[in-house]
Amino acid sequence: MKLLVLATDPVGPDDVRAALGGEDVAGAEVLVVSPAVNESPIAFWLSDSDEAIADAESTARKTADALARAGARTRARAGESEPLLALQDALTTYRADRVLIFARDDDAARYREDDVFGEAERRFGVPVTEIAR
Repeated sequence: MKLLVLATDPVGPDDVRAALGGEDVAGAEVLVVSPAVNESPIAFWLSDSDEAIADAESTARKTADALARAGARTRARAGESEPLLALQDALTTYRADRVLIFARDDDAARYREDDVFGEAERRFGVPVTEIAR
């Protein structure tokens, strides 16, 4: 299985297994992408993305390392701050069988409002599962 995990906070193998309906991650090929989201509106307006990129890289690496310890083959990277753009960029070079989007509760509501999940499925033809946390 080729899996794309988009996560704004670190997730572990139990989170991924639950999202997959109990399916194990051992042997799966996983690309972890963490959007480089500015937590502060001031940082966004000042285009100070260095901290957001560093946080995203850390989140992606922590998630990839946890999944690797569970037997998955992983890669990690920071992505665009907009989740749909992050997905688009990742799926351009990585043909996933399935996408899991782990979103904070407040972000999940905005993603649903913007139809990020439906648009991703329509645009890329890949099943997308949303997990609000």
